[in-house]
Amino acid sequence: MAGPTTMRLSSVLALLRPALPLILGLSLGCSLSLLRVSWIQGEGDDPCVEALGEARGSQSLDSRTQLDQSDEDFKPRIVPYYRDPNKPYKKVLRTRYIQTELGSRERLLVAVLTSRATLSTLAVAVNRTVAHHFPRLLYFTGQRGARTPAGMQVVSHGDERPAWLMSETLRHLHTHFGADYDWFFIMQDDTYVQAPRLAALAGHLSINQDLYLGRAEEFIGASEQARYCHGGFGYLLSRSLLLRLRPHLDGCRGDILSARPDEWLGRCLIDSLGIGCVSQHQGQQYRSFELAKNRDPETERSLAFLSAFAVHPVSEGTLMYRLHKRFSALELERAYSEIEQLQAQIRNLTALTPEGEAGLSWPLGLPAPFTPHSRFEVLGWDYFTEQHTFSCADGAPKCPLQGASRADVGDAVETALEQLNRRYQPRLRFQKQRLLNGYRRFDPARGMEYTLDLLLEAVTQRGHRRALARRVSLLRPLSRVEILPMPYVTEATRVQLVLPLPAAEAAAAPAFLEAFAAGVLEPREHALLTLLLVYGPREGGRGAPDPFVGVKAAAAELERRYPGTRLAWLAVRAEAPSQVRLMDVVSKKHPVDTLFFLATVWTRPGPEVLNRCRMNAISGWQAFFPVHFQEFNPALAPQRPPSGAGPDPPSPPGADPARGAAGGGRFDRQASAEGCFYNADYLAARARLAADLAGQEEEEALEGLEVMDVFLRFSGLHLFRAVEPGLVQKFSLRDCSPRLSEELYHRCRLSNLEGLGARAQLAMALFEQEQANST
Repeated sequence: MAGPTTMRLSSVLALLRPALPLILGLSLGCSLSLLRVSWIQGEGDDPCVEALGEARGSQSLDSRTQLDQSDEDFKPRIVPYYRDPNKPYKKVLRTRYIQTELGSRERLLVAVLTSRATLSTLAVAVNRTVAHHFPRLLYFTGQRGARTPAGMQVVSHGDERPAWLMSETLRHLHTHFGADYDWFFIMQDDTYVQAPRLAALAGHLSINQDLYLGRAEEFIGASEQARYCHGGFGYLLSRSLLLRLRPHLDGCRGDILSARPDEWLGRCLIDSLGIGCVSQHQGQQYRSFELAKNRDPETERSLAFLSAFAVHPVSEGTLMYRLHKRFSALELERAYSEIEQLQAQIRNLTALTPEGEAGLSWPLGLPAPFTPHSRFEVLGWDYFTEQHTFSCADGAPKCPLQGASRADVGDAVETALEQLNRRYQPRLRFQKQRLLNGYRRFDPARGMEYTLDLLLEAVTQRGHRRALARRVSLLRPLSRVEILPMPYVTEATRVQLVLPLPAAEAAAAPAFLEAFAAGVLEPREHALLTLLLVYGPREGGRGAPDPFVGVKAAAAELERRYPGTRLAWLAVRAEAPSQVRLMDVVSKKHPVDTLFFLATVWTRPGPEVLNRCRMNAISGWQAFFPVHFQEFNPALAPQRPPSGAGPDPPSPPGADPARGAAGGGRFDRQASAEGCFYNADYLAARARLAADLAGQEEEEALEGLEVMDVFLRFSGLHLFRAVEPGLVQKFSLRDCSPRLSEELYHRCRLSNLEGLGARAQLAMALFEQEQANST
């Protein structure tokens, strides 16, 4: 009986064996799907239940029902934020860089071993050829009190013994940069390094390993496995290897005697950690080239030279520059070849797209020109000739073409002539006679576009000449975006607000103080306020009423409402005070490291405005003068009609999109009374003004200058002007003093006129007035 039964069972198993993986996979997939659906969707039938049978499905449904019941018990609850007013407010301070919070590190640090004799020659050549390619480049020398060349960071150890210099270099790298970099490249100053290739090599290697990579050399009389990396060609050390090596440096320095630092390091690694130098790792090979004496790099064609990461030895700085020129030309040729290949691929693929060849943009591979969606987004062209430009910064219709603009135009004309000759030679050769017309515009999606009308003289191979007028189009594309190094600033800096307050504006001061309380005192911003009360010659004297009684009472009320708050005020008497003279009074009352925020009575400071003041005003580097948003005259700029009342009026140029649809205002580029700067920078600019203008000339200049003009004309700092959406001012007519300079008076009058309303609103007001007069 057992025999036939066994045979039937084996035959059934043989039939089901091919389907067993399918059944097991289907069962496992549906089980996981049931579990996931139960948690995410809550209810609903799973299509896999019917495929697995009723019994299996009912069991899964029971377990799913239990999960659904547990989901029903959970209901999200919104917990409102509450801060105890009795506890002191602590402002959260972020780290200096976001990579500190993320725990990320820079990729590569380069250390260059130099000496007294070569620090000012070969080391300078290394710095000029490769420094801009690496995040950090350090120079280590044993010379004590070495004179540091400009733009180089030199570390002096005070001992020129090779082993000591190498040991102290590794100790310095571990102590100061061990937690910030993944790889450390150590080289000599008589080595030329192809920086882009070295950076790419470091980017392809895994950081979680002990690696000693370079040109492997054998020790004299040692085994083949014991190798060190030749220092003349440079070598890479991983961060993990440096961390392991650090405890053994003192022992190696006492036990190992060597006249060469690279051999000393190789023996130290082998004796202490058992790690030798390798020339290849993870499919990446460290390639180097030994340059023979009197060898010309311009004529070198060998594959080892063309693919080298490092070239050694370099006997003089001139040879270093020649090597850099040759390798830069090779990289440029490689880049042009890759561009041509990519453009050919784009042409081939474009034929398969719905647009076809019509979808190609010029030049190939670059974004298409910006497409405006309204007339306010149209990018205008600037017209120029070889001598003049007709788009001037000061609004003048015509100004000389000079400086960087002239060099830019000259380069565009030369490039156009070069491309024409490259395309038509040897049949035709072109010579420029003059530029007829020139147009250029900046497209933020592409770069600077040029359209040139050139009068050319075409010369044939037989010597025939003919004048031709041709129009050419050029594009200077946007290159790789780079982060400019800027000095470090912090949001913890205290801001000293300064409010010059003439008697005519005293009525508006209580509203400013209430805004200051709501935007600064209530959130406990790290900021102080100084009121500069400006009395006229006959105001506030004996028997005369004090025009600032209400201001002083409002300040006292704020001090009472916010215990610990101190609102300082200074009284100044002047017949015609200028902004610079008033700032001189305040500047003498504060330390040189004070960050000033010069405000007006219409300014409404807040946390965001103060933070941007802190971040954009940099001591010894930059002053910040924001452009506030000025609301239009409410009599001419009505509020936005309710929804459904009709289409919104178009946004005026320069208006905030959030307010411009209602015609509510514009960014006032003519006003410059608000600014953020450090006291030390102001004192330096003020001293330079006093040195350049002496006596009566200085007195006359101060009457017609604003603080921004002092920084612009008498300071070497960067002057940063940007729109500030947090500064919104109500409509007001500025008092344009006739004592101002002609330019400032013109800007003041223009600010008042442009602040009345948009052109459409002014036109409507004139139309209504004409209609009223006609009736």
